[in-house]
Amino acid sequence: MGNSRRVVVTGASSGIGAATVRLFRSRGWDVVGVARRADRLEALADETGAEYFVADLTVQAEVDALRDHLASTGAVHALVNNAGGAFGLDSVENGSVDDWQRMFDVNVLAVKRVTSAVLPLLRAAAADGGHADILTVTSIAGHVAYEGGGGYNAAKFAAHALVAVLRLELNGEPIRVLEVAPGQVHTEEFSLVRFGGDRERADAVYRDVPDPLSAEDVAEAIVHAIELPAHVNLDLVTIKPVAQAAPHKLAKGALVPRDSAAS
Repeated sequence: MGNSRRVVVTGASSGIGAATVRLFRSRGWDVVGVARRADRLEALADETGAEYFVADLTVQAEVDALRDHLASTGAVHALVNNAGGAFGLDSVENGSVDDWQRMFDVNVLAVKRVTSAVLPLLRAAAADGGHADILTVTSIAGHVAYEGGGGYNAAKFAAHALVAVLRLELNGEPIRVLEVAPGQVHTEEFSLVRFGGDRERADAVYRDVPDPLSAEDVAEAIVHAIELPAHVNLDLVTIKPVAQAAPHKLAKGALVPRDSAAS
């Protein structure tokens, strides 16, 4: 790919974001990883040679500082809006409004802030180099409701709508708008954060599930979508483990073929 192309990856301190930084770097991209935790970003930079910028994307002034940093350090050809998260698994009736607020801030408003800030830089790169990309990581929770999804479903449905509207609004420009919607991904922090640090409850999500997705699996889909020829737009990539037919239908134990005669 060559070092002339640069991608910004948010939520880069762990999980899908960190895996995406690693894979882009292995493919020859210049990468700017963005997250709140400086120590995690510094370690990732030492490992991969990526650049990094520390920012809380729910704070407009910090997003503005990110924009200014990017503008002063080179072209931006692609943006991966990966930062997000779930808080709680409560009913609509009993769910915490504070949790809902946090989920909208990080899954919707942060995506809007970063996209608005970086889009002029992407346009400039597209004018100079042919095309640019905005890829947002949503979730199957943004497409299928499930009990306990509440605020997370609502936030990810909103993120999916944001992406769909952006694609319409950018029609006619050489800027692809892509969405990757993962199902169950076994990362070190997603469920732990969702359940407020309750390790037992977090581990139970993945117990006996044969081969849940890894962060690296999702990173492969992200990088593949962006490295396709410029005229090919993967509008929506839904990626789930084979064991997961839907958010609420997850096989436990080994996957085995049924007896055709019995079925």
